[in-house]
Amino acid sequence: MKFNLVTQIFIAFVLAIILGSVFGSSIDFLKPFGDLFLRLIKFIIAPLILSTLVVGVASTSDPKQLGRIGLKTVSYYLVTTAIAIVIGLTVAFIISPGKGVDVSSEGLVAPEAATKEPQSAITTILNIVPENPFTALSSGNVLQIIFFALFIGLAITLVGEKARPVYTFFEGFAEIMYKITGIVMKVAPIGILGLLAPVVGQYGLSVLLPLVKVILAVYIACILHAVLVYSSAVKTFAGMNPKTFFKGISPAAFVAFSTCSSSGTLPVTIKNTNENLKVPNKISSFVLPLGATVNMDGTAIYQGVAVIFIAQFYSLELSFMQLLTVVLITILASIGTAGVPGAGMIMLAMVLTSVNMPLEGIALIAGIDRILDMMRTSVNVVGDASAAVVVAGTEKGRVE
Repeated sequence: MKFNLVTQIFIAFVLAIILGSVFGSSIDFLKPFGDLFLRLIKFIIAPLILSTLVVGVASTSDPKQLGRIGLKTVSYYLVTTAIAIVIGLTVAFIISPGKGVDVSSEGLVAPEAATKEPQSAITTILNIVPENPFTALSSGNVLQIIFFALFIGLAITLVGEKARPVYTFFEGFAEIMYKITGIVMKVAPIGILGLLAPVVGQYGLSVLLPLVKVILAVYIACILHAVLVYSSAVKTFAGMNPKTFFKGISPAAFVAFSTCSSSGTLPVTIKNTNENLKVPNKISSFVLPLGATVNMDGTAIYQGVAVIFIAQFYSLELSFMQLLTVVLITILASIGTAGVPGAGMIMLAMVLTSVNMPLEGIALIAGIDRILDMMRTSVNVVGDASAAVVVAGTEKGRVE
């Protein structure tokens, strides 16, 4: 019996949980397979974004249409992020994850990234422009690669026929990257097994049980957001059956769950969105790379739950203005936070600082951050795909 990719990934997912639970830390021998899969994914990110975005922009001969697509994309991301943080806060208030919890933060150290000073809005904007585009490509700076690709695509359109060979080169290059992505995806089930099983083996019930309400709150809020917001959006704006949408993007969601990286999942997200959801390449090549960096719905939910948890743990009362500040800072911080594992910690540090809450609270949930990161990254990726479907639907009326 031959299983399709979705089924293979699901089987690997379940098997990883079983093996990790049974064998514990001794299952670490599978980790190199996961590391190899991550390396394969990472090595195609920069060339894939560059080639597909150049082709996508250059094929949109009307600059007004490109501007319209950009405005719709950014607006969608900001609105869904705002809704996500509100859902996270609401679910957290209902579940009250921080009440009655006895967790010692002694010995726990927040990740180094969480202690960094948050960048100012001006610095974040300036950092989008690469001083050296080839350095941006070599370092994998997604926003700078997007900036570089946008300018190449626009210039190709403005130059016209003389730039046709350059367009043809990138068009062929993009097809090559699609083929490489397809090859890499064939080993996805083994990679997911290697990534997930050691994580399950590492975290025992002794770490999870005191914080189970935090995990429950994040997971419930993420599922609610996906079911309510994304289902409504793809149905309303693109006429797509939500079942079709979730089935089409499920391979990318599973990869995101395992890798905890929106950027790392990007090649799979592009492949699923183009092939399964039938979104035109000129739209997906613009919307998805941008979303991998600026769309953080799952992470926004995590911020809401984490803030309420820390406030309840320290018996702090949050005013309405503080809650409003949490919403606004989360939306703004999501724009400049990279789609990589642990990015949620950076955002959480910004949010806690903005409402004068103890940064030591980060250490309380540092032990389960990976488990929370899995679900919030999956929602981030599904949200990126929903944006591509919505934008495509509003551009041509309906996604087939």
